Amino acid sequence: MNPYSKLPAQAYWRTGVARHAGSGKLLPKLWSPKIALSREDSFLTVGSCFAQHIGKALHRAGLNRMLVEKAPAVLPEKMREQFGYGLFSFRTGNVYTASMLLQWLRWMADPSRMDREIWGEGDEFHDPVRPSIEPGGFESVDDLFAARDATLTALRRGIEQADVFIFTLGLTETWSNRETGLVYASCPGTQAGDFDSDRHQFTNARFATVLDQLQQIRDLLHGVNPRMRMILTVSPVPLTATAVPGAHVLVSTVKSKSILRAVAGEMADLHDDVDYFPSYELVSHPALSLPMFEADRREVTPEGVAFVMRHFLAGLGVDEMDAGPPRPDEDAQARARADIALAEGDAICDEVELDKYNEN
Repeated sequence: MNPYSKLPAQAYWRTGVARHAGSGKLLPKLWSPKIALSREDSFLTVGSCFAQHIGKALHRAGLNRMLVEKAPAVLPEKMREQFGYGLFSFRTGNVYTASMLLQWLRWMADPSRMDREIWGEGDEFHDPVRPSIEPGGFESVDDLFAARDATLTALRRGIEQADVFIFTLGLTETWSNRETGLVYASCPGTQAGDFDSDRHQFTNARFATVLDQLQQIRDLLHGVNPRMRMILTVSPVPLTATAVPGAHVLVSTVKSKSILRAVAGEMADLHDDVDYFPSYELVSHPALSLPMFEADRREVTPEGVAFVMRHFLAGLGVDEMDAGPPRPDEDAQARARADIALAEGDAICDEVELDKYNEN
């Protein structure tokens, strides 16, 4: 007898992975949340574009995914996502990095710290922290900051009321203002604004930096709601482009995702109220032998998204939370739920815009 004797099936590669390779079926016992979850819990979602699928999956599965900041009634439903409504619990746009989320939460805690930089002039103004949420730009500076104030108000209200905060980490590469420290949603000059090499600086966050930022994020969430629990995930979507001098985008992608995955795991190890869901592993590991990416080798296929969401919903214990007659077997039930969980259409990704600068 030794520590490896008679372990459960999921602890061994042959029975935990190889046996299921290529089947498209659930990997049993892949994720058992360590934080208590129930049908009554309310969820907030924010993060990179892949996080949009998680929020929609929760909604389609009948769980309480909160949409705190809703679109005005006059905005046609088919246009709401173009204006940043319904993608996440708040109209933050894609939040790719821990530094971006930390910035939002700091402004929420103390609005006087909010940076007033804008991009644009005349009758077209863009918000540097979410340049894509208003197609064509805001008509005035006052409109821009009124919209940002509304999001900060919704952010506080949602955190006060919710039980679980789900954050999907996407990138370590970040652009900011060298003088003020303002963290941008994208590199100035790519979606909006003008690039200035003297003012704008590139940073590729290290493990210790991201860990510290997530610790601060947790502290700020608990400052508003001490009961808040967190689920961290890492987006499996590769970088569209890398700004690391001389680097290959494949190497930068693996480095970035490896740091984010390690940090998310470390946070889950350090705190009883933080958990990690392995969406990154399900999509990116070749041992599963599943066609996870479209022809561009970047966009996750609808089947790949459904595969991830089936594991997420099964791990949340949706079946056990449902009352009623006997249920079908676990895999069939999870597949059925994934069919309704999978959002219609593709996720809206700001970062993909970088490929228009690829002249090769």
